[in-house]
Amino acid sequence: MASRRQAAAAASDALAQEHKGDAKPVRRPKAAAGQQPAARPRPALIDLSNRMSSRAALAVPNRPKAVAVAAVDNCRKAIKKQKENNRVKPEVIVISSDSENEKKNPGKRATSWRAPPLTAILTKCSRESDGVISSTKKVSATYNIDKADAHNELAVVDYVEDIYRFYKSTEGSSRPLCTYMSSQTDINERMRAILIDWLIEVHHRLMLMPETLYLTVYIIDQYLSMENVLRKELQLVGVSAMLISCKYEEIWAPLVKELLVLSDNAFSREQVLSTEKSILNKLQWNLTVPTVYVFLLRYAKAAMGDKELENMAFFYAELALVDYSMLVYSPSVTAAAAVYTARCTLNMSPGWSDILEHHTGLGESQLMQCARRLASLHSTAAGSSKQKVVYNKYANPKLGAVSLYSPAKRLAI
Repeated sequence: MASRRQAAAAASDALAQEHKGDAKPVRRPKAAAGQQPAARPRPALIDLSNRMSSRAALAVPNRPKAVAVAAVDNCRKAIKKQKENNRVKPEVIVISSDSENEKKNPGKRATSWRAPPLTAILTKCSRESDGVISSTKKVSATYNIDKADAHNELAVVDYVEDIYRFYKSTEGSSRPLCTYMSSQTDINERMRAILIDWLIEVHHRLMLMPETLYLTVYIIDQYLSMENVLRKELQLVGVSAMLISCKYEEIWAPLVKELLVLSDNAFSREQVLSTEKSILNKLQWNLTVPTVYVFLLRYAKAAMGDKELENMAFFYAELALVDYSMLVYSPSVTAAAAVYTARCTLNMSPGWSDILEHHTGLGESQLMQCARRLASLHSTAAGSSKQKVVYNKYANPKLGAVSLYSPAKRLAI
C-alpha cells in the first residue's frame, strides 16, 4: 500500500509540473517486484493533451486584445474603402493630333470641340479694334512676302501687317522737330553731322546692333528739340544717348568707362550718368518708337533682293542719319526711298514694283524727291565731304563695297 501511495504521489507531481510548463523530466520509482504496475495513458496522448492545455492556457488571457485589434483593422479598412469610393476621379484630357485619331479610328471623323489658336484670337481682336486698324481684307498671294516664315513664330506673320500699319499711323507723333536748329544758340548742323559721324564709328567699333545706332540718333534729335545744349556738352549728350540706347537694345551693354575711353575721357562718369537721367526725364522714358531701321527691314524684305541690295539700302539709310536736312521726311518715307535709290543704283528693273508699293503704301512719284536727296548725299560722300565714316564703312568688301558704286544717273539733280 505504501508503494502504491508513493507511485500515485509521484504521478500527481509529474502532472502538476507538466501543467506549469516545466520541461524537466520526472523520474518515476519502479514498482516493487511481484507487483503489477498501474495503468497509465500513452505518452503520445499525454504530450498532445499537455500541449493543447498549455496553448489554451496561454491564449485565454490574450483573447480579448486580439479580437479588439482585429476589429480596429477591419474598421480602418472599411473607412479607407469608403473614402476611395467617395473620391472623385480626375478627368484626363488627352490631346492628340488629327492624324493620330485617324490612325486609331480610320474612316471616323473627330467630333470633339477644339479651341481656336491664340494667334487667331489676337488677330481677330486687333482687326476688330477701332481706330488704327480697320482693314479686314486678306493679303493677296501675289503680295504675300511672309509665306516662307509661316512656321517661324518669331516672324509673327499672323499680325505683322497690323504691326506695321500701327507703326505708320504713330510715327508722326514721335518725330523730332525738323527745325530745332533754329532754336539752338550754340550748335549748328555741321556740329551735329560731326557728332553723328563719330557715333557711327564708335557703334561700328563696338560691334553693336543696328537698332542701337538708329535709336541713338533719334534720342539726340528728340532731346535737342526740347533742350538748348551748349557746344561743349554736345558730345556728352551723344555719349549718354548711346548709353541709353545700348541699355534698351543690347544684350550686353558697354560699360561707361569704355565709352569714356572712346571719348578720350573728355568728361567724368558722373556727368554721363547725370546727363542720361536728364535725357530720360525729358523724353518721359518714351523709347519705343518706329525708327528708319524698323521700316527698312520690312521694305527690304518686300524688295526680294539679295544681300547686295540690302547693304546698299542700309548705306543710304545711314547717310540720311548724318544729314540734318533729312529730318523733314518721316522714317517710313526715308526707308522706302533708301530701297528705291538702292535699286536704281544697282540698275534693277523695275525700280519700284507693285509689291513694294503695296507694302509701303507709297508710289514711285512720292519717293522721287527723297531719293534724289539720298543720291546727292552719295555723290557728296564720295567727293568733298569731310564726314567719310559711312562711306568708308560700306567700302569694305565684307559689306559688298556698295559705296564704291556710282550714284544712280536717273536720280541726278
